[in-house]
Amino acid sequence: MPRIDKYVLGLMLTLFGFFALVLVSVYWINRAVSLFDDLLNDGQTALVVLEFTALTLPLVISVVLPVAAFAATAYGTNRLSGESELVAMQAAGLSPWRLARPVLVFGLTVGLMVAVLVHGLVPMARARLADRSSEIAENVTAQFLRPGSFQYPAEGVTLFIRDIASDGRLLDLFIEDARNPDRQVIYTAQEALVVRTDTGPVLVLLQGMAQTMTIRATGPDLSVTRFQEFSYDIGGMFAGGSSKGRDLRDYGTLRLLTPDQDLLQATGETAAAARREAHERIAQPLLSPIAAMLGFATLLIGGFSRFGVWRQVGWAIAGLILIQFLSNAAANQVGRNLALWPLLYLPALVGALLCAGLLWLASRPRGPKGVAS
Repeated sequence: MPRIDKYVLGLMLTLFGFFALVLVSVYWINRAVSLFDDLLNDGQTALVVLEFTALTLPLVISVVLPVAAFAATAYGTNRLSGESELVAMQAAGLSPWRLARPVLVFGLTVGLMVAVLVHGLVPMARARLADRSSEIAENVTAQFLRPGSFQYPAEGVTLFIRDIASDGRLLDLFIEDARNPDRQVIYTAQEALVVRTDTGPVLVLLQGMAQTMTIRATGPDLSVTRFQEFSYDIGGMFAGGSSKGRDLRDYGTLRLLTPDQDLLQATGETAAAARREAHERIAQPLLSPIAAMLGFATLLIGGFSRFGVWRQVGWAIAGLILIQFLSNAAANQVGRNLALWPLLYLPALVGALLCAGLLWLASRPRGPKGVAS
């Protein structure tokens, strides 16, 4: 690679590292704060919170990298123009097409990073996150069975536990089940155990009493039953008791392109929806070189100016917003009609044509008015 290409590429990579670090930090902290509150409210430890926030990092990076690439090329080109280095390169005979070569290499490098993330790390992290979420949702003791406070795991259900012994026994338990207004039951027990079964967690009450209030036409009827051992099914009561299907985003791209019956049953989706998700992943890295080239090509329009190229920066941002708008619109259309999946590649095609058009305009010979004062 010629020295001039190494210089431009090194500048872009340095700026890219800075912008990526800043944007990822801001985006990640914003997502981590809401996750932090949710997990701590469920009684989770700091290690669980740290694990969950780390698993969200690949997704955050994949979203931020194209924006960081655009910011790096726009700022880098503005810096080259402000220090007259870009003018010197053009005066040496380097055309805009030739100057765009290291920027294109930079954009393809960022696209390769995004591809590794969206095809590898993000699905792995999402699958792990889904598994850990299921484990925590099924952990009734950590989620709802907290001593010394009234809990409301479901509408019409009140739960209170005085204390939890070191061996896991629940001491002095109180449950009010008023989900059926015509039949309200209050359970009290000296001790209780949480037993996991194939159908969900079961609460085994020991040395207790059940008071049932039944509303009849003749008036309320109260019955009291004392028991030595009583099993109370809480699998359907707690949020963790309901099983949810897996998400298509938890699976690898190759498996989504050729979905098998196990994948379709686990997700409850169709084969067309799985292939749409795969094509979305394939199209996503293509926007990284487009963003990089757009930030460079737009700033070449207008020539040198002592006042900088901030007007071109504004047009570059508008172009990036247009590409993102097309990407969102294409995703919405494909969501309505899965047969339109080729539309997912339209934003990248439009962006490539736009960058080529801008480079063509920049390479046209200018008259005396082309150089601003």
